[in-house]
Amino acid sequence: MADVSQPISPEGAKARVLVAGATGYAGALAAQLVWSHPRLELSVITGRSDAGRRLNDLYPRYSVPLTLKELEETDFDEVEVGIVAYPHGAAAPVVAQMRGRGLLVVDLSADFRFDSLPDYEKAYGPHSEPGLLDGAVYGLPELERARIAEAELVANPGCYPTATILALAPLAQAGLLEDVVVDAKSGVSGAGRGGGEGTAFVTITENVNAYKPSGHRHRPEIAEKLGLIAASGGNAEAAPERLTFVPHLVPVDQGELVSCYVTPRRQVGQVELDELYAAAYGDEPFIRLRELPPGMRDVRETNQCHVFPLVTDDRILVESAIDNLWKGASSQAIQNLNLMLGLDETEGLG
Repeated sequence: MADVSQPISPEGAKARVLVAGATGYAGALAAQLVWSHPRLELSVITGRSDAGRRLNDLYPRYSVPLTLKELEETDFDEVEVGIVAYPHGAAAPVVAQMRGRGLLVVDLSADFRFDSLPDYEKAYGPHSEPGLLDGAVYGLPELERARIAEAELVANPGCYPTATILALAPLAQAGLLEDVVVDAKSGVSGAGRGGGEGTAFVTITENVNAYKPSGHRHRPEIAEKLGLIAASGGNAEAAPERLTFVPHLVPVDQGELVSCYVTPRRQVGQVELDELYAAAYGDEPFIRLRELPPGMRDVRETNQCHVFPLVTDDRILVESAIDNLWKGASSQAIQNLNLMLGLDETEGLG
């Protein structure tokens, strides 16, 4: 295994990557993005199901001709980087094995997203590798770019937190969030390849419904990060006093639209609001500030996040659109990995 403690060099050298969990939607897309990346080499793809099948047979729209295999610890000797696309709980032991062998790791599960162990365990249950939490960096490049560049373990955010936090971060840093209501809508791929309760075609087609409106696990992730952002702006006391998060399932395969209704701590005009967002995101390669509300189709199969802030009467409305499988999962993992390897963060992402 090569030394990856420093950015990869010389020019043209490639970092070898293992994608664990490449049979799921996010893992398969991550494998495809690594396969087509000019500075990464996809060396191993694993899956707990469909071992022995080629990925481009399982997902014909992708061009990866490698054969899926069961994960073995000897696989870690073949690579410098691991992308883990397992569910929460199942990911942590694999991440620990990879870190024990010196691999850089981007984890797509929730296992290392929380700073607070009690908050994680309240949402997800006991954590099998709590000792790794302190070294994990939350993988939202627009807010944590410098830390990600120095990290060895990055916790890729969930799709809802990505869209919501990017929508609200400028307001949080300015200490303006008092009451927030988040109305979030996602395509069915957010439930994963195995789906889940309520994802059958006859249930979702020509229908929109809310799910887990009072206990969704992404709410505490969003609340923790908005509080930390407020503190980073010198407004530790200005974390949102109330945060309501209601996700909805819509009958599309992929995409996400988040509408955030904010009661600010003081009156804010449109000019000030526009200036806040321009200062935060004007130079960001993957964030586009919109003059009209964005839609899911605008960002499909891109790493972009489109944001539309608007003052409406006594509230602020912020709309945010991403592709839940791309910026909400796999392409953001590649953006993070680029930073960890000292590459241009846009490399391989169009």
